[in-house]
Amino acid sequence: MITQEHPKAVIVIFGATGDLAKRKLFPSIYRLVQNEKIGNDFAVVGVGRRPWTNDEFRSNVSDSIQTAMKESKNLDNFTSHFHYHPFDVTNPSSYLELNTLLNELDGTYQTEGNRIFFLAMAPEFFGTIAQNLKIQGLTDTNGWSRIVIEKPFGHDHPSAQKLNQEIREAFNEDQIYRIDHYLGKEMVQNIEVIRFSNALFEPLWNNRYIANIQVTSSEVLGVEDRGRYYENSGALRDMLQNHMLQMVALLAMEPPIKLTTNEIRSEKVKVLRALRAISEDEVSDYFVRGQYTSGQLDEQQLIGYREENNVADESQTETYVAGKLLIDNFRWAGVPFYIRTGKRMAAKSTKIIVQFKDIPMNLYYKKGEQVAPNLLIINIQPDEGVTLQLNVKKDGDAGDSKPVKFDLSSNFLDGLNTPEAYEKLIYDCLRGDATNFTHWDEVALSWKFVDPISQAWTKGKAGLATYPAGSMGPKEADELLEEDGNEWWPVY
Repeated sequence: MITQEHPKAVIVIFGATGDLAKRKLFPSIYRLVQNEKIGNDFAVVGVGRRPWTNDEFRSNVSDSIQTAMKESKNLDNFTSHFHYHPFDVTNPSSYLELNTLLNELDGTYQTEGNRIFFLAMAPEFFGTIAQNLKIQGLTDTNGWSRIVIEKPFGHDHPSAQKLNQEIREAFNEDQIYRIDHYLGKEMVQNIEVIRFSNALFEPLWNNRYIANIQVTSSEVLGVEDRGRYYENSGALRDMLQNHMLQMVALLAMEPPIKLTTNEIRSEKVKVLRALRAISEDEVSDYFVRGQYTSGQLDEQQLIGYREENNVADESQTETYVAGKLLIDNFRWAGVPFYIRTGKRMAAKSTKIIVQFKDIPMNLYYKKGEQVAPNLLIINIQPDEGVTLQLNVKKDGDAGDSKPVKFDLSSNFLDGLNTPEAYEKLIYDCLRGDATNFTHWDEVALSWKFVDPISQAWTKGKAGLATYPAGSMGPKEADELLEEDGNEWWPVY
């Protein structure tokens, strides 16, 4: 049930001394309090291996808020709701001591036994923590209990299935909130609104009028200090299996019967089921993987991936993936969905570009000249908004047209650029709204689609292309589209 009033709960953050908690979780909870989405009936318990005191933890939280916010106020009152508990995830007595603390906080803050367990730590401990929470009685309260799990949810379908079974022994599916922070972004959530509330688009949202759809998520940063993690992940598992496929599902789904969690999830699952499966021998026909080498960006010399810390000298890990997805259903038959994501690219950009088909007889066509197609551009980051590219008359020239972009940016839409993704997702979890979290069926189908690709690459059935740092990827990715007579649209 979705709670509408100020939610009451104790939020337990496992991994509270880590980077995610400091950069994202603490500031998001602070903004929820400042925006009066959360009242005074809440507490946050930080759990970690470090032997911190409450004061040390609160000082860390305060530093996090001051770093993230231009202006901060009432910090002392806010941090007084934070408590620290040194913890060993493998020791049952740690859970019993934690439960004692949570029961005390329930009384102090009148949280009615409502508890969120946020696992912001190494995924190998997810199953252990979930089972101990159940066995040691931390979920046995008069209120509700929910567990929030960060990606990666497994590294392939069998490992994800094993992890899911471990968690399901302690929590039912309705209590499990698998975070994909892209689903918390306002413009990603706006995909549904743009489609289903505008008569201008929904009647045209099919293979009769759309030529192709391109989804790009590019970063200028390299792997930074995440070399060890990235060596075991790569762009395919880090970005495509979750974020990219989730955006494709939102773009391709049928209109749900109602705007409820179950109905929206059901339509997304249908899209993932309709994805054309790719065998290991076909992977190179549909996907390109790349790895950045040394290059330049803004006159700064950048090292290659293999020169990064904790990266193998002969690493075959992909830092870039481009692919062509085909959805075999009535609406999308024959329409390619092109996706690409990578690190150390020329621009930080997440964009969706919908290219509409040419009209049957364009009166403004001139031999040797290409008439620009109509485009709908959904800008997710860094600048949120919508752009529509239309053809208009050229100044002074009779019979000539030119493409013009009409921008509707977040500057003109009240509230479009707020809130931050984690703020939205934490609030949804407190309210019991799981719409923007991934269901197990979505996770399973995503892994089943991705596994043959990663297996083919592991077996050397497709080459590893290279691209200079500061570029938009390898030439092989351009050739992937050229085979269909298409090209990547610029994203910056």
